[in-house]
Amino acid sequence: MRLSNADRQGHPIASHSATAPVTVSWDHEGTSTTAIWLSANSRRAPAHIVVADDRLSADAAMRHAARGTAMLWTGDFHNAKQLLAAMDRRMAAANAAKASSAKAKKKVLDDAQKFYAIRQARAQRSRMLSLILVPLDFHAEDGLAVLDLPRAPIVGPAVASGYEQAAGLAGHRAVASLQELAGMLSAHQWFLKGVDVPALGAKIHPAYGTFMPTRQEYVDLVAVAPLEDRSLAFDIGTGTGVLSAVLARRGVKQVIGTDIHQRAVDCANDNFARLGISGTARAQMTSMFPEGRSPLVVCNPPWLPGSAPSTLDAAIYDPESKMLMQFLRGLPGHLTENGEGWLIISDLAELLGLRTRALLLEAIEAAGLEVIDKIDTAPRHHRAQDAQDVLHAARSKEVTSLWRLKAK
Repeated sequence: MRLSNADRQGHPIASHSATAPVTVSWDHEGTSTTAIWLSANSRRAPAHIVVADDRLSADAAMRHAARGTAMLWTGDFHNAKQLLAAMDRRMAAANAAKASSAKAKKKVLDDAQKFYAIRQARAQRSRMLSLILVPLDFHAEDGLAVLDLPRAPIVGPAVASGYEQAAGLAGHRAVASLQELAGMLSAHQWFLKGVDVPALGAKIHPAYGTFMPTRQEYVDLVAVAPLEDRSLAFDIGTGTGVLSAVLARRGVKQVIGTDIHQRAVDCANDNFARLGISGTARAQMTSMFPEGRSPLVVCNPPWLPGSAPSTLDAAIYDPESKMLMQFLRGLPGHLTENGEGWLIISDLAELLGLRTRALLLEAIEAAGLEVIDKIDTAPRHHRAQDAQDVLHAARSKEVTSLWRLKAK
């Protein structure tokens, strides 16, 4: 399983940037080993690693994780997944005990405090579970990764699509978080299978790190909103390209999607090709707007203010509502005369006390925009009906809206 320095000679790492790859090292049975650190979500490489196998108990793993020590797994793959599940159960039980203690002390939290407590607990869970690591060996011949553990699945295609660095690792060894790899394997299955989008009458294939269009209400709003000028549309933060595809299906002659992540741009263009609309829709990487003006500019920004430490989080959380505000400020300068901006956003942030409606309206006014219409719909996802959800009081009242905006 170990590649010696001699094995690595003759296989220089192809890099897409001037930044040298991050490496991690560990000692085991008198031998020191170094490998390349992989993280699709910019997680920091662990400073300390111990080698672990099937003999490691969940309690011992929790102690290692609490100290920030990572565990490189060399045992059975399914046992490693069971270990993750056992650690997760212990953290869930600890969080439940904290909540019960707070309730006993009659400590009442408002929805915003509950939201932040949930995010803090999830961040702690993610940090600790990420410390179970697995080795990945990249074949010198085809560059595909292999997880050389008993009962391990085929990981090569998922790794190639999920890790941008994977293209330059032929002949090398790398180390990655099992938690992240498991998510990547699941995402790859969704990519292969696709997600049904009734408004398209077709499937969208989401790449790892892009927001899956499983919540259909925001897509349906774009499918039914009044659309007069079908000559051109911009789709800001296109992600999988689902909204661009809906607009193309509605007869818009040219749709330009933008995204700050190359992974999303590639995903959107792949979906356009699958749908046979590459001649109409295309995606490009840019920070916000493409050049020029359009009679329609659509944006479905992340709905909740909050930090986004990973690309997955960035699809849901918008730090200090920066993307929302940047879209509103820049919109007038990218609309043609009588053009419309469609802002698709939920009011969940308002219901949780994370952002006020007054702040949104003031931002619209300050940008020199006016609201000409607002189309609302209720969410249909299961969490809106889950009375056991800690945030059910807010989720049950949530409204997703398409705000039709024009420059004054």
